[in-house]
Amino acid sequence: MFFLFSLIKCCLDLFQEELRELREQPIDPQAEQEIIDSIEEVYFSNDSFDMVQHELEKLPPELNLQELEEYRDKLKRQQAAVSKKVADLILEKQPAYVKELERVTALQTNLQLAAVICTNARRQLSVAKEGFTEASLGLLANQRRRQLLTGLLKSLRTIKTLVKLTHMEEDYPGAIQLCLECQKAASTFKHYSCISELNSKLQDTLEQIEEQLDVALSKTCKHFDVSHYTKVQLAYTLLGKTQTAMDQLHMHFTQAIHNTVFQVVLGYVELCAGNADTKFQKMQYKDLCTHITPDSYIPCLTDLCKALWEVMLSYHHTMQWHEEHDKQETTPTPGKGFTCSLAVDRSYVKKKLEHGLTRIWQDVQLKVKAYILGTDMSNFKYDDFIVVLDVISRLMQVGEEFCGSKSEVLQESIKRQSVNYFKNYHRARLEELRMFLENETWELCPVKSNFNIAQLHEFKFMGQCRSPSVSPSRQAASLSSSAQEELSLFQQYQREGNPFEMHMEHKEEETEDVLASNGYESDELEKSVYQDYDSDSDVPEELKQDYVDEQTGDAPLKSVPRETMRTKKKSDYNLNKTNAPILTNTTLNVIRLVGKYMQMMNILKPIAFDVIHCVSQLFDYYLYAVYTFFGRNDMYESSGLGLISSRLRTTLNRIQESLIDMEAVGENAGVHGPAEDRKEKVPSPHLSQLVVLTNSGTLYGLAQRVVATESLVFLAEQFESLQSHLDTMMPAAKKPFLQQFYSQTVSTASELRKPIYWIVAAKAIDYEQMLLMMAGVKWDIREIMSQHNVYVDVLLKEFEQFNKRLGEVSRHVRIPLPVSNVLWEHCIRLANRTLVEGYANVKKCSNEGRALMQLDFQQFLMKLEKLTDLRPIPDKEFVETYIKAYYLTENDMEQFIKNHREYSMKQLANLVNVCLGSHINKKARQKLLAAIDDIDRPKR
Repeated sequence: MFFLFSLIKCCLDLFQEELRELREQPIDPQAEQEIIDSIEEVYFSNDSFDMVQHELEKLPPELNLQELEEYRDKLKRQQAAVSKKVADLILEKQPAYVKELERVTALQTNLQLAAVICTNARRQLSVAKEGFTEASLGLLANQRRRQLLTGLLKSLRTIKTLVKLTHMEEDYPGAIQLCLECQKAASTFKHYSCISELNSKLQDTLEQIEEQLDVALSKTCKHFDVSHYTKVQLAYTLLGKTQTAMDQLHMHFTQAIHNTVFQVVLGYVELCAGNADTKFQKMQYKDLCTHITPDSYIPCLTDLCKALWEVMLSYHHTMQWHEEHDKQETTPTPGKGFTCSLAVDRSYVKKKLEHGLTRIWQDVQLKVKAYILGTDMSNFKYDDFIVVLDVISRLMQVGEEFCGSKSEVLQESIKRQSVNYFKNYHRARLEELRMFLENETWELCPVKSNFNIAQLHEFKFMGQCRSPSVSPSRQAASLSSSAQEELSLFQQYQREGNPFEMHMEHKEEETEDVLASNGYESDELEKSVYQDYDSDSDVPEELKQDYVDEQTGDAPLKSVPRETMRTKKKSDYNLNKTNAPILTNTTLNVIRLVGKYMQMMNILKPIAFDVIHCVSQLFDYYLYAVYTFFGRNDMYESSGLGLISSRLRTTLNRIQESLIDMEAVGENAGVHGPAEDRKEKVPSPHLSQLVVLTNSGTLYGLAQRVVATESLVFLAEQFESLQSHLDTMMPAAKKPFLQQFYSQTVSTASELRKPIYWIVAAKAIDYEQMLLMMAGVKWDIREIMSQHNVYVDVLLKEFEQFNKRLGEVSRHVRIPLPVSNVLWEHCIRLANRTLVEGYANVKKCSNEGRALMQLDFQQFLMKLEKLTDLRPIPDKEFVETYIKAYYLTENDMEQFIKNHREYSMKQLANLVNVCLGSHINKKARQKLLAAIDDIDRPKR
């Protein structure tokens, strides 16, 4: 150091004179500072800077001596300014330098003295060594080492004990803490060879603990325990491997999913195989799923979902633990570096757990998808398939709550199976429906008056309305269950239970009570109504007090007079039974089938349109069958009374073209038509031979006709009530199909009443006999008659007989008011048209004869109004207008012909020939007949 200072002193002496000269040169400080500031920054960059190389590189390609000298002078001025600045700084620090030089001189003196002391000390130590034996000092050193090793041995024994007890007590943090302390103590004496070996053994022990810790971590994937997981995480924290632990944990969850599903499926496969063949254990999971039998499919699927639920629930608990743990450790710690490290670990763990949600759910979906597609479910029973859909739907709900996933993988796989299953299922159900219809005897299926489709098992899933038949306790239970549904599945089953155990229990609890014991709500009511039906005997008290309007279902506010009651019972043939729905077993089966289809659609919305299309086919086929059995009759369809509307006709044609396999009736059915098209169609049904429609005593099968037609109307009403529910399920692009189905098909069900009951009305009254009797009446009389003709009494007798037979039929089947109105309307309309036809057959008629026609018709109306409440009387004006036309003049007759096209050509011609024949010339008659012919020509 002294040499260094001497060197600095010499340098200062050399520069002192030059610096003094520089200082003596007068210069402006501001100008000096400007010169220094003009120096390039690169000169101050670093010590390795080569200024000569820098200046040479700056030289231009063509050198100019004058510019070079000017630039050299500039560099010299800069150097002089820097040198002067350095000199000023050196001179400024010179006093401090002198003082420090004095201290160095003093230090040199002290060092020389210390060297003398050390020499003397060494001399004294050699004397002491000779004076004391090395053995004594060796004993002391050994004793100290012995004490240290005794403490270390005690620690090692504790570690060994802890390692052994780790499996039982799982005190991993304690074992690691003690092991780390021993490592720290051992590192202090690592210069000893024995301690070095001990340190390596401690490291092996620590690695063994880590292995056991990894095994303990894997156990949390199936059964999460808070205390156990807390110890494991604390142990990893002590090791400083929090992030590694999280990576390992996700690997264990993935492995747990694979092992769990494999073991569940393997167990069922081996159980069904009946032997312990090891070939199954070597199979891939996907191949193993193909060996599941249909009988064990649902139990295996349920156990599979239960096992996967446990894994996902453990992951959910793991995330909850870390969230709560992060909240508890938000207080700041003294060590800044430790806090930063802890924050990094937390951030990593949080991101890893959030990312793991999607990854784990994806693994679950792929495993369940392989199981779903491993078996052909097309031949499953419907209830079994619905259970499968229910389980998968519940699993998708778990996935949505687990990570917000829409479960596209599961949806696609279950959609594939559903489309395949539903196509076969619907085909079989249509064939089954055809079989039911062909064996249906159209007898009334007795159901309770408060029957509602919501009471059927198949519609329980809707839960839209509270049926009167549901007990208050059942309603309370449903309310509590709906309140529980507000909680997520992970909240409901956080402690115990499993979401895949619910549907089995609920199925057993469901009961259904829709059938009446014998078709009547009250036997007393039945007996009391039947007492003297056609007489004036006492009416039951409850019927005296009140009656129910069939069209509205409401009771009037005031009690009905007895006379009104007596009148009512002649036209409303439903008083002998309660207002129970009219339906058959086949109708009930169709309704149940619709409920099943809707269940499937509710669970599996992607195939909603396909299902609704099939639902529409069920209704179409039922409607077509009822029309084919009871309404198809070319003779009466061509009556010109508009019995079948254009809308109904279009609907029937559409059904026949799209659904009915007309070629299946022939012997060579397999030869005609494309196989694929015919596969989607069903043969037309045939009426059972047990149903007789030709017996006049039963009004040509009126009871069966009523049951068939009104069951179709009831079915249409049920479809109407389901429209809003179906509309919510239908995709927006396909909603026009649903609207068209309801407007063009469902709404036409009641229109079938006209053609079906027309056949009964046409045969129930002997209209031909009335025509013959009218033909024998003399109409060209010369005096006013006060007595009507006999044919009126005969016709009224026919109506009374018809009324009586209606009453007999109503003893077996309730005849609703709209049905009786249609029947009466048809009969009266046919009778009135027969009257007009009879009057049109008259060859000669006087004014007195015309008066007799009016008398006959008024007598007919007066007596008819006592038999029926139907108002106004159908086609009353049709007869009256025709009779009045006998009084028209030639000009009025021509206008009458143009305005009244409802009359036939024959009827109009009769008016011209009979009424005006004797009052007009031949030319006028020909003119009127030509006008009639012109009117009739467009019809032809």
